[in-house]
Amino acid sequence: MSTHDHDRTDARFVGMADLAEPPSVAVVVDVMRAYTVAAWAFARGAEKIVLAGSLDEALALTARRPDRVALKDGAPAPGFDAVNSPGLLRSADLRGRTVVQKTTAGTVGALAVREASLVLCTGFVVAEATARVLRCRGDDTVTYVVTGEEGRAEEDLACAQYIERRAAGAETDAAPYLRRAAESRAARELAAGIRRGAHPDDVTLCLELDRFPFAMVAALEDSLMVLRPYDTAPPLGAGGAGSG
Repeated sequence: MSTHDHDRTDARFVGMADLAEPPSVAVVVDVMRAYTVAAWAFARGAEKIVLAGSLDEALALTARRPDRVALKDGAPAPGFDAVNSPGLLRSADLRGRTVVQKTTAGTVGALAVREASLVLCTGFVVAEATARVLRCRGDDTVTYVVTGEEGRAEEDLACAQYIERRAAGAETDAAPYLRRAAESRAARELAAGIRRGAHPDDVTLCLELDRFPFAMVAALEDSLMVLRPYDTAPPLGAGGAGSG
């Protein structure tokens, strides 16, 4: 657990195994690649993303609903329509579709904090929008869940620390944080083609700072954890973001 003294916020950076009790506000970070993929899915028109707890659940949720798109980590598999790659997903037409996503770490992290009052799922592509939500709320305690490598993923920690600085209102140069992510184990493995179901542009796409203007909020809907885009831009003539 760590805190920063530049702001009243108590910011905790934890792995999933360290979640002893549900945090009040959770920011679930998966840069490479779950929440970069989720952001691209929304940009390509997806209405919502159901975060599945297992591959079997993902298949069950899509088997009954032909309008749903099943997405998983790794190599393509029977019953799944897409893989967890922003490079492969960026050309998909997902208008009005519901994506059912199951990944090794990202979706697991969101399900682990489903009892929190607010769950934000994020990566560098929606960093500023995520920080804006936190600034508007002004919560005293924010828990950043580093999903990769059992809480040790450098790309996720760098992203979490950058968002926390921006959430505190600190002018922050993103370059050192992006550099840490670019030099991470996940980035090296993706670039080397070790991970299956990947595209050569995946690392670059995962490190596009603020590519999208929305944050992503996950909440329980009929016992399912559902991720939706959250527009953080204040309406014209208004002083702050609405709630939704």
